[in-house]
Order: sequence, then C-alpha cells, then structure tokens
Amino acid sequence: MTDDRRSSLRDAGSDMDAARHVPQTPQSTSPSYRLAFADEDFLAKDELRPVRLQLELLKYEMLMDEHRIDSTVVLFGGARIPAPSEKDTARTQTLAELSHFYDEARSFAQLMTRKALATGNREWVVATGGGPGVMEAGNRGASDEGGVSIGLNIVLPFEQAPNTYVTPDLAFNFHYFAIRKMHFLMRARAVCVFPGGFGTLDELFEALTLIQTGRMTPVPFLLFGRAFWEKIINWQALADAGTISAEDLDLFRFVETAEEAVDIIDAWTPKGRRGQIPGR
Repeated sequence: MTDDRRSSLRDAGSDMDAARHVPQTPQSTSPSYRLAFADEDFLAKDELRPVRLQLELLKYEMLMDEHRIDSTVVLFGGARIPAPSEKDTARTQTLAELSHFYDEARSFAQLMTRKALATGNREWVVATGGGPGVMEAGNRGASDEGGVSIGLNIVLPFEQAPNTYVTPDLAFNFHYFAIRKMHFLMRARAVCVFPGGFGTLDELFEALTLIQTGRMTPVPFLLFGRAFWEKIINWQALADAGTISAEDLDLFRFVETAEEAVDIIDAWTPKGRRGQIPGR
C-alpha cells in the first residue's frame, strides 16, 4: 500500500492519542471502551494467540525490511560459555575448556562483518540469540568491526537482557520460540553452531530437519568443535541404525576455527532444496 493510500484514512496512532484525552467518565474508563488494538489485557487473552503469533512474525519482518537486511549469518551457541578471561569462574571444568570458542565466535563475526560492510550491511549480517556467552561473542565481533548485528532474544522465567553489543535498533524480543526460530532461518545464508545446551540443540536439529526435508534451501552448516559434538551426539550411530540416511551426514561440516569456517562459506556452491521437483 502506498503512502497516499494510507493517508486517505485516519491512522490508528491518531486515534490512540485521541482516546487518551477523552473526558474521564465511568463509561470511558471501562475496559470495554478501550480500543481493541491498544488493550493489552485483551491482546493477552488465550483466544488472541493466533493474532499474537502473527504480530511477532510481522513486526520483526517489517523491521528487518526497514533496515534493508537481505541475508544473515546465524550463530547458535551456549549462553554459559565464558570468555577466556573469565574461564576461572566457569561452573565446570568443561565450560572453562570450551571458553576458546568465545574467541572463535568473536573472530568469526569479525570476519563475516567485514563481508557485510562491503554490502552496506545488507548481506551476511551477524544474527545471534542476543544473550551472553557465544551469543555475546558474535555480537561483540560485529561491533569490533563497526558493523551492525541482530539479537533475537526471548522472554525467560529468569531475567535476561540483551547483551550490550547488539545493535539497539536490531534488538528484538519474542514470546514464541517457534516464531523466533523462524526469523533466525528466514534470511540465513550460513548457520554456525557452537557448543551449547538444550536451546542450542533445539536450534541445531530444527534447522537440520528443515534442510533434510527440503523445507529450507541448503546453506553452509558448520559445527564448531568436532570433539564436543561427537561426544554429545553419535551421528554415525543414527546413520548405521537407518534412522537417518548416510547422505544426511553431509548436511553439515565440523570446523575448529573462524578462518576454516569462512573458507568453507566462501567456497560454497548453492544447491537446490532436497526433493525439489526438476524445473521448478
């Protein structure tokens, strides 16, 4: 819809402002009198869940379009992995040993942000979950290079504010995990997964499933830290059991360093979706 067509009718914002200044009477202060789209209690009702899902999908899609971001490189990874300078405070010895992946995530984000800057921050923009640990490292690396980065945060039972390196205008907050994960992948040109816990595993397997089933175009899918991932998941056992196909093991690659990951991304040859009908 063009600006001219929008201006032919009174906009919703004007009515919201007008509603704040109506005379205070028993009728005008009743919850029933609130404008539906400005009534938080109404929008939070169970029956409005489909509307809230649509709003979460639409709001962040519109903001990404407004910032002219065409593609992203996604970094998944654990919130509990400390920076090497803080590894002495890690809750386990394993987390302390994994702290070097904080630096690898930061270095990788620096390298990818240099690519993004060459496109005017339209392609290859770093996107993380916006929290601490590996996510912080990714946003921090983009900030080091003077580029923008995205943080897709989510409301959790315990307080979690976005890390301070996320570009403020690209700091998003979600209620629905499903919509958040959709936004991670809608513009992804590469997916990089660092060691992490349940959340990281959830994101890893959903993305792999979408590629495996042809619902998402294959992209470079890189798992940092072969030793960690092969200890956590017996990939070959899945293939040997027949619960996945042997070729499914080719959907991802193990890497150890930022430079290795960038080399794979630079050499990537785009492929069509699995199961795509020829000629379509």
